[in-house]
Amino acid sequence: MPLDRTPPFNSLGFAKAPADTRVVVAMSGGVDSSVVAAMLAEEGYDVVGVTLQLYDHGAALAKKGACCAGIDIHDARRVAEDMGFPHYVLDYENVFKDAVIDEFADSYLGGATPVPCIRCNERVKFKDLLETAKDLEADCMATGHYIQRLMGENGPELHAAADANRDQSYFLFSTTPEQLAYLRFPLGHLPSKDATRALAEKYGLRVANKPDSMDICFVPDGDYASVIRKLRPEAAAPGNIVDTAGNVLAAHDGVINYTIGQRRGLGIGGLAEPLYVVRLDADRREVVVGPKHMLATRTVPIKEINWLGDAPFTSREEWHVAVRVRSTRPPVDAVLRPLSDTTAEVELLVAEEGVSPGQACVFYDPDSSRIFGGGWIYRG
Repeated sequence: MPLDRTPPFNSLGFAKAPADTRVVVAMSGGVDSSVVAAMLAEEGYDVVGVTLQLYDHGAALAKKGACCAGIDIHDARRVAEDMGFPHYVLDYENVFKDAVIDEFADSYLGGATPVPCIRCNERVKFKDLLETAKDLEADCMATGHYIQRLMGENGPELHAAADANRDQSYFLFSTTPEQLAYLRFPLGHLPSKDATRALAEKYGLRVANKPDSMDICFVPDGDYASVIRKLRPEAAAPGNIVDTAGNVLAAHDGVINYTIGQRRGLGIGGLAEPLYVVRLDADRREVVVGPKHMLATRTVPIKEINWLGDAPFTSREEWHVAVRVRSTRPPVDAVLRPLSDTTAEVELLVAEEGVSPGQACVFYDPDSSRIFGGGWIYRG
């Protein structure tokens, strides 16, 4: 009987020794991606660290709590030096501006509530950087995202992180099957962020206690409106705050200063019932307000769908799924009805408040941790 000479798979899923497996690690300079790089280097992989310089203007450069700022590039480089693997910084400012910042500004001006971090993953990190990794002849690319890539009967599947508090599936729904085949997420199985920091201490990383990045990298202090005013000076055009019947209730100094669901700061007082922003009409420069019940939505139109299910998206008239319509909310039961390969209508079984165009709607298997993809909410 012939011996089975198939070599065992390494921890990244390749049938060869770690030393013969090149992996590009996308390093933001934070503790998560630094731990990934250090872990793989210690396991003996041929690690190449790459940091993207995405935004290098004004306050964002030295701003704590924003990814890809100047100090983060320095931190990533130090980790590479300490662990003994090469590190490169790639200037992606122009790509980032064209693919992410300009759309963010235009979407915000159009009355939507964009999520630029998703577009950054989709159009920069998992597109251009992934191609760069292939150019470097890497077998795969690893990131510090909290999400899991698990092998199923039909190939790799995207699953939520083991730690629900750290799960980043909402921001990674647009990962395509082709990208998923190449990507690795070594932290997705960890039980908590404390476990990640413990690994950083184990590897002696200087970033072990570095604060997490919380804000959008090009939005200092979370002030979206100030960024839009710089990018689109014409955006701060005054207009009216009106009720749903079109009656003028007050004036405003720019639609960009308001978001769906906002109650405070409207400058409307003395009313028997509180009013909320229920719609933004950028063309008419109107902020439309109404009672809270008008924020509730059950039907949500979706476009630009990335489907990660095993069967074709349009092979069924309905998919019973759980969906997340905001990154801060848990998935809720819904019926997903395909209209084409890339568009659909989602019917929420229980109405949600504050569902806004520009946000993502992510599809989950209600019976497991698997993510079936998602799409973008728009005005149908």
